[in-house]
Amino acid sequence: MRDYYEILGVEKNASPEQLKKAYRKLALMYHPDRNSGDAEAEEKFKEAAEAYEVLSDPSKRQRYDQFGHAGVRGGGGAGGAGFQDINDIFSAFSDIFGSGGSIFDEMFGGRGAGGARRRQGRPGNDLRIKLPLSLEDIAEGTEKKIKVRKFITCEVCDGKGVEDPETGYETCSTCKGAGEVRQVSRTVFGQFVNVQACPTCRGEGKIIREPCENCSGEGRTKGEETINITVPAGVLEGHYLTLRGAGNAGQRGGSSGDLRVEIIEKQHEHFTREGLDIFYELHISFPDAALGTEVEVPTLKGRARLQIDAGVQSGKILRMRERGIPDIESSRIGDQMVRVRVWTPTTLTDEEREGLEGLRDAESFQPDPDSLGDRRGFFSRVKDVFS
Repeated sequence: MRDYYEILGVEKNASPEQLKKAYRKLALMYHPDRNSGDAEAEEKFKEAAEAYEVLSDPSKRQRYDQFGHAGVRGGGGAGGAGFQDINDIFSAFSDIFGSGGSIFDEMFGGRGAGGARRRQGRPGNDLRIKLPLSLEDIAEGTEKKIKVRKFITCEVCDGKGVEDPETGYETCSTCKGAGEVRQVSRTVFGQFVNVQACPTCRGEGKIIREPCENCSGEGRTKGEETINITVPAGVLEGHYLTLRGAGNAGQRGGSSGDLRVEIIEKQHEHFTREGLDIFYELHISFPDAALGTEVEVPTLKGRARLQIDAGVQSGKILRMRERGIPDIESSRIGDQMVRVRVWTPTTLTDEEREGLEGLRDAESFQPDPDSLGDRRGFFSRVKDVFS
């Protein structure tokens, strides 16, 4: 997959205005109406839109700069844009080509293949929420049901804004129902036509005469909705999941916004996470360290038995393979690292102290780091644990 900055032909430190200018240039160059039947041009048009969709959003751009394409997955497309067709792109970036207009306005005086296009209502805003997840949820993947307070479609008028669609509207007198107004200017270079959404009806082509009493003509009311969120295994804190159309309902039939769900990782009782691996601190007594033992340790899937060899040193890391977090990008699964901590008692009875005094000078109790092998080899093994 090509780099988004490369697609737009800009440097990584490009300003928002430079990004906008670069995308606008490519959109005009590869627009389907200028390249009829050219599949390659259409693909480049979509590719540029996807790149701009990510880089024009500060939070997405930050994740992309840090994690590449993997950091912005979670929506419909590779970059999260999820454009299903060319019209989705026009809808998403209409502001690029002038207030209330689209690329058709600049190139063809507001006329696309379907002639003058009236706007149906006004789109709803996107919503952002945070979703706290446990490490168990992240490791296994999960489904969550959450209640979201937002604008919902009016149940009385079904989002139309009027109780009787036959009598509730009247044609806008300013634009005569076209939903747009034109201004013609003549210069030495020729005649220019500027097309904008009608300021009276806001591009809808009609005015509400008898508004719905329940929503006051908005077509939506404040409410609450229960939403199901499917979380894939292996997500990282800061990842976003985008639920298309789950945001605020639009006005009078306008499209709903999106719901962007930010993943928050809860602090775990036992584990800390480093990438795909999880770490657990295991405290054992001196006798258990010297003689060896079998212990029970927690894992993300319950408890498991772990054999501790005699003579284990404090700080040694034991690896429990594939007990960690799965990689969202591949089939790889991280490990659970168990770091052994030999517990030194802080209080002793007279009898215990006397017993230890008898061992103080015993040869087996004298520190002998050389018996552990080459220290460079030790550090090499520790490095392998974190690789």
